[in-house]
Amino acid sequence: MSSISIIIPCLNESGSIVGTLQALRPLRNRGVEIIVVDGGSSDDTIARAQPWADRILSSPQGRAAQMNAGAAEAAGTILLFLHADCILPGEADGLLINGLMQSRKNWGRFDVRITGRHPLLRVIEALMNLRSRLTGIATGDQGVFVTRSLFEAAGRFPEIALMEDIALSRRLKRFGAPLNLPHRITVSGRRWEKHGVLRTVLLMWRLRLAYWLGADPDELALRYADHKQ
Repeated sequence: MSSISIIIPCLNESGSIVGTLQALRPLRNRGVEIIVVDGGSSDDTIARAQPWADRILSSPQGRAAQMNAGAAEAAGTILLFLHADCILPGEADGLLINGLMQSRKNWGRFDVRITGRHPLLRVIEALMNLRSRLTGIATGDQGVFVTRSLFEAAGRFPEIALMEDIALSRRLKRFGAPLNLPHRITVSGRRWEKHGVLRTVLLMWRLRLAYWLGADPDELALRYADHKQ
């Protein structure tokens, strides 16, 4: 029988982590393991997460390093990597187990819905879902899931400063195409709305293009950090 571990990297997510974990309570009641991996939060993220998770781990800061640390300690045969401000469909466990079994695939992701009223967010989510279908590349917002055996065979997340989700997708594609589940993860629109929806979209397009052209992820991470200030 397949078992699932959900791994959530976080850093100063006290405002959103409880909502994300509370939404996972039905899955946890059905035996899904919930692991939160903190990267050195200076707020009360860990204390707020404690009642809602099976395990709280600490690791060096960096989403890739945190997710690899969680995977190393996870008990599940299927690993699902979830951002701290994303809400899974309530039936996500059955959807991905049945989907992987019926499709005979070993990894995949969900479609997304972005919260927020800005009309461009509807366009962004539609383009994200379409792009992923066309390219076979999944981003972290889409709730990437993968069998443990394939995750290990692909070499885990490369511990780079940015674009670790795209880098892992490229590795996983060598073993087969992803399962594209049309059921939607709810993604917070906070980062788009806080820094400007169009400005953020254009930045991410530029960063991804630069990455595809061979730019150093450390340099891209600095550019992304400048945008958030």
